This record gives sequence, C-alpha cells and structure tokens, in this order.
Amino acid sequence: MTWIAARASQILEGMRIALDALKANRVRAGLTILGIAVGVFVVVVISAAVHGINLSVAKDLESTGPTTFYVQRYPITFEACDGTGDTCKWLSNPPIRFAEMEALQRLDGAATVGAAMFWGGSVRYRDRYLPSASIESYTGNWSELGAPEMMDGRAFTDQEARSAARVVVLTTVTRDRLFGDSDPIGKEIMVNGTPFTVIGVYRDNASFLSGGGDRAKVVMPIQSLGRHLNVQIRDMGLAVKPRVGYRPDELVDDVTATLRGMRGLRPGRESNFAIITQDKIMDTYNKIFGMFFLVMIALSAVGLIVGGVGVVAIMMISVTERTREIGVRKALGATRANILLQFLIEAVTLTGIGGAVGLFIGWGVAVIVREYSPIAASVPPLAVVAALGASAVTGVLFGMLPAARAARLDPVDALRYE
Repeated sequence: MTWIAARASQILEGMRIALDALKANRVRAGLTILGIAVGVFVVVVISAAVHGINLSVAKDLESTGPTTFYVQRYPITFEACDGTGDTCKWLSNPPIRFAEMEALQRLDGAATVGAAMFWGGSVRYRDRYLPSASIESYTGNWSELGAPEMMDGRAFTDQEARSAARVVVLTTVTRDRLFGDSDPIGKEIMVNGTPFTVIGVYRDNASFLSGGGDRAKVVMPIQSLGRHLNVQIRDMGLAVKPRVGYRPDELVDDVTATLRGMRGLRPGRESNFAIITQDKIMDTYNKIFGMFFLVMIALSAVGLIVGGVGVVAIMMISVTERTREIGVRKALGATRANILLQFLIEAVTLTGIGGAVGLFIGWGVAVIVREYSPIAASVPPLAVVAALGASAVTGVLFGMLPAARAARLDPVDALRYE
C-alpha cells in the first residue's frame, strides 16, 4: 500500500506541475492542447457519424425485411464509365417491365414482389408552392414491403394502383408546408400541374439512405406516375420478398433463371439486369465509408502529430527551465526512473486535457448532427476509449524524448546550471 500511495502521490505531483506549466506558458500549452483537441475531435465526430449511419442503414434494410432483395436495371458499380458501351455495357440494359414483375410474383418462393420508381417535380396547394419535391411511386403492395407509419387517412389500394387513380399520400413535412394546421385529407393538390387527391399522411422516418426528412415528398401509384405525369417507366426497380422458410439464395436463383428466360439470354451471355441483395448493399456501403473513415483517421493523425510536436517543444523548454530542480531532486535520491515518470506524467496530462477538450466538442457536434440531420449520430463508448487512449499514447510517445533527456542529466552539472 505504501508503494501505491507513493506512486499516486508522484502522479498527482506530476499533474500539478503540468498544470502550473500550463498557466505559466499559456500560449505554448494552448497550441499543444489545440493540436491534440483537433485530432481527437475528428476521431469522435467521424466515429459518431459512422455509428449513426450504420444504425440508419441497418434500420432502412430491416424495414423491408432482412431477406428482401432488389432487381434493378443497372448494377451498383464503381467502374470508370465515359458514357459509351465499351466502358459501361450495363447502359444498354433493357428496362424492367411489369410483365416480368408479374412473372416473379408467380414464383413459389416469392411472397411479395413490388415495383418502385422515383421522380421529382413541383407540388402546389392554392398559394403554397413547393418547387422541388420528391415523387415516389410504388405498386399497390407498397405497404407490404415497408409498412409506412400512417398518421392520418390511408395508403392507396391495389385497385387504385392498377387503375392509375390520381391519389397521393403526403409526408408530415409536405402536409405542414402545404396545409399548415388544416386537414389535408380529401383536398386536391397539383403535382407537376396535374390534380391529385390527398388520401393519407405518413411519417417519413428520416434516414441516411432516404435522404432525410426535410425535403417535401409525395407518394403515388407507379401507374399514375406514367399515365398522368407522362413519365416513361424505364428505370423502375423491383423488391422481392421471399416466403417464410424459403431460402433467399434459392429465390435469387429462381428470379435470375426466370428473367434470363424471359429475355432470351443464352447460357454464355451475361445477365442484362442486376440483382442486389442486402449483403451486396452493405459491402458497397462498407467500401465507401471504409475509405472515407480511413481518410478522416489520417487527418486526425495529422492533428495528433501537430500536438505531439508541441508536446516535444514545451517539454524541452520545461526541462531546460527546471534543470536545477532536476539536479536537486537527483541529489536528494530521485532515480532516473522517477524523473522520467514525472515528465511523462506532465506530457500525458497536457495531451489528456487536449483529448478531453476534443471529446467534449466532438460530443456536442454529434448532438447537433443528430438533432438537425437524418444521421442519428451518437458517440460509441469505443470512440471515447480510442480518443482518450490516442491522446495518452501521443503524450507518452512525444514526451519520451524530453523525459529521457531530463532523466539523463548529471546531478552535478544540473546543480551548476544557471
């Protein structure tokens, strides 16, 4: 216990000396703290954002079911494409057709097959005008693939979808901007100059993939988009939900075989459509944000290095200014290890303060991002440990040189130092 008490006293003494040095050299210490704080701030903010995006992506994928996969005209690709068929052959892929959707719906393993297409345009109600709104269109089984949280009214029926009824469902954001406090159900709005009747309002759960909940959005049957807004349904995609107990990979094979057969593709030819599973979406997402995260970590490392250089500078000056003190301590029996530990504690204290400042500011920014963006940013415990650990390691690594110099001083020469 005596040894522990002695070590604790030594650590507290080192921290006190570090704080005194900070007060005496505010500018130098402030620059050191700033460098460390910037590096830790970047680590915390990026970790919080990535953690929030991970949760958002998982929630989006879960909303349609963990086994649901998608059939698209174009694949997810990062290959160089100059717009010609030589570099991007998938541009010549034919559009997905309703006949193909109906054929897939007849497969034994398919519980639900629905189509979707996204467009943009304007929405008006009397004197209120939204020039840039998102128009989402689905088949009548929209609610079976991702049940919307209806706040008022209802979703459109399969019959309304098949007959291309001029009906729309609004998000709560669109309702508030167009109608304020009045009831929108049964009212007529203009979408791209065409009248549609509002039949429901749903809560748009803002997320990273959906683009957030600030933009006005209306939902209508996909047939209505083509018939009444004169939009060519060329880029629609399909969502395929397997039956319970049916293996998704088996249904993927069935879907592939059916589409290839309907399109007359021989065994040697590549498929002119893309099947995108949730695993593929996550792999693509991880590639994108993995590189992004690495870049941000590199930038944070620069901040830590800048802070570390500041630690070397301020600790070297401290060693020089306290040479006689070091000589007195050695004359009274302090060992090299005692001197080395003292200066390392001072360095870690400086970087620890910087880490705490960066952590606090990063946490505040994460709260702001969570409140005012679709990213549910939150600081994971591992990020806190990593931030504080990085600042401590920086203090040890960059404080080692001045600490070693102080430990190697000859007590006689130190006492004579003026």
